Amino acid sequence: MDPYDSINPLDFRYYGTNARMKKLWKLSESAFVKHLAEVEAALVETLADRKVCSRKVADEVRKAASKVTAKQVYDEESRIKHNIRALANIIRKNVSDEAKPFVHLAATSHDIICTAEALRYKEAAKDIILPSLMELEKLLMKIALREKKTLQVGRTHGQHAEPITFGFAMAEYVSRLGTRIIKIKETAEDLRGKMSGAVGAYNASSLFFDDPERFEKDMLKKLGLEPATHSTQIVEPEYMADFVHAIVSAFGVIANLADDMRHLQRSEIAEVAEGFGSKQVGSSTMPHKRNPISFENVKSLWKAYMPRMITVYMDQLSEHQRDLTNSASSRFTPETVAALVIAADRMTNTLKKLVVDKDSLKRNLSIGMIAAEPLYILLAAHDHPDAHEKVRQLTLMKGSLLENAKKDKSLKPYLSKFTKKQLDVLRNPSLYVGRAVKKTEEVVSHWGGLLHGV
Repeated sequence: MDPYDSINPLDFRYYGTNARMKKLWKLSESAFVKHLAEVEAALVETLADRKVCSRKVADEVRKAASKVTAKQVYDEESRIKHNIRALANIIRKNVSDEAKPFVHLAATSHDIICTAEALRYKEAAKDIILPSLMELEKLLMKIALREKKTLQVGRTHGQHAEPITFGFAMAEYVSRLGTRIIKIKETAEDLRGKMSGAVGAYNASSLFFDDPERFEKDMLKKLGLEPATHSTQIVEPEYMADFVHAIVSAFGVIANLADDMRHLQRSEIAEVAEGFGSKQVGSSTMPHKRNPISFENVKSLWKAYMPRMITVYMDQLSEHQRDLTNSASSRFTPETVAALVIAADRMTNTLKKLVVDKDSLKRNLSIGMIAAEPLYILLAAHDHPDAHEKVRQLTLMKGSLLENAKKDKSLKPYLSKFTKKQLDVLRNPSLYVGRAVKKTEEVVSHWGGLLHGV
């Protein structure tokens, strides 16, 4: 099929290159069918361990399972209207009569599905999600250290606040993304599988084993998974909800970074800019435009996928031992994961070419009354009875804040007590950056150590 015949824009617009499609393949339906077949093979191998069937049978099933394709399963499903029975039929079709009875023996569909989902996302986190996020995290660390002394006016409520450095501003995202990377790793590793049957009470496996829970644990161990302490027909949904929450909250951090960079690229601010290709066009009618298209794209993707977290929370509700109300909705989770990876990669590629305009940063720092806070604090520290109100009144006047303070006769007794260092801060508010530089270094060092080896 021509990719442009697809309905989903992830397919025809955002996957982009063949390299990216290959990278995201593990989130595809073909990959999921492979995981389902892997679980079926592990089941029969564990039966063989317990002498329920021979090792020869287990090897047969393993070989047949490794060759199953999504097309085969879906063609069979179109005939019998059940996907997991279709999977079992395809495997059974390619093994001997001796092996056929043991395919899917003592399992219910969601023993296979829940376990394959856990396996799928655990592998995706290790092989796709965490590497993409770590590449972005390392780049943020690099920019933070590079710009740790680059002065910038801090902003709260869209207004000038106190001086910081651009590196300090980037260190915020080093920390926030770092916490999300840890959370994704933890929740992915904690995803659980099951082999407890149609209602979770081990009814079928109890026909064969006195210790069906041990059988479940042994089977899941082959896949690198553990069971939950309790399951119904499905694994407790909170494990998956926690994992997807970690994904969506990481997406939120990246979207916030994109939004900050987008605003700093405004014409009247112009402190940063996306790299712009020599033949790139910003507008179909305004030749001068240099739009923050990548930053806007990342925020837009987040807007599309963040609300899907609500669906994941709704999927926590399943009637009694299970209903089918999560059957369709849960199939869209791979798109959320793929969108995060696409957004992270786009942010990384954009930040690699980020232009930091130090002249604009310096110009913007000189605007406004950013010496008001240190003046107020110093006056209060030197016993002025109402320093905040006095400085507020001064900020309403035109001209230099310090010069206006010096002209105010009532302030002379207080100003005379200021040290040279304190007066220097008022003359040059760029000195008033607190521990911005040191804090940037500490944040990068902390997360560099904590994330080593992720």
